[in-house]
Formats: sequence, C-alpha cells, structure tokens
Amino acid sequence: MASRLTVIFYILLCLEAGLFLTLLPWWQPWGMGDWGDNFFLVMVAQKTGFIGLQHAVASGWVRGAVTGVGLLNLAMAFWEMFHFNETVRKLQGADAQPYKPQVETRVAAQPLPTADTLPTPPPAQDVQSARATDHVPHHSGRNE
Repeated sequence: MASRLTVIFYILLCLEAGLFLTLLPWWQPWGMGDWGDNFFLVMVAQKTGFIGLQHAVASGWVRGAVTGVGLLNLAMAFWEMFHFNETVRKLQGADAQPYKPQVETRVAAQPLPTADTLPTPPPAQDVQSARATDHVPHHSGRNE
C-alpha cells in the first residue's frame, strides 16, 4: 500500500511542477505581473546589486529553459502513469532475485586429534636470551 501511495504522490508532484513550470513563464495568473517583473526578483536584484539578473530571467531563453524543465516533469509523470504497476512492483522488491539459502555440504566427519598428533610448541627459551634477540628495550615498571 505504501509503495502505491509513493508512486501516486510522485506522479502528482511531477504533474504539478510540470504544469507550473510550463505555464508560469508565459502566463500572468491572478494579476501577479510579468515573469521578469515580480516582486521577489526585483528585491533580489536590488539587494545583490546585480540588476542584469532581472533582465536575464525575463529573457525568452530562460523562459524557454524553464518551460523545457516543466515539459520534462510532465513527461516523467505520464511515463509513471503508464508504468504504474511496474514501478510499484519494483518498489516492493518483486523484481529482485528470490532469496535462496546456501545449502551446506558436510564433509565426512574426521576423528578428533589426539595428544600425540597435536603440534607442540618450540622449547621455551630463557627470558634473558629472548630479551636479547628481540631488540626492543624492556623497561621495568613501577611494580617491578
């Protein structure tokens, strides 16, 4: 259920962003004024001192680029609508390989080692000869 809602909300988001980005550069809804002559753009241009920003945003090139991004959003929304079930299945993990546990193959039981077959450590050296051969200084601590 959550994967279906996720895909539905994604489609709605793409549709809304696509419609606004496609239409707003060319349309003046609710008396908002021209695309390049809005309050926030004028304020940002005046605060930063970059008056050319307002002229750049008002140009047809930027309007066309924003419209292109809007059309891409609309295309994504329609693609997701046509592939709704496939996307839901992928979100649920249905396209993943099913889990197959590894079957352990057991080797024939070998007898446990006896005391005479265990490896024996080399003969113990005395402490003085061991200290002389390791070339590391051994300083005695407070307790020694």
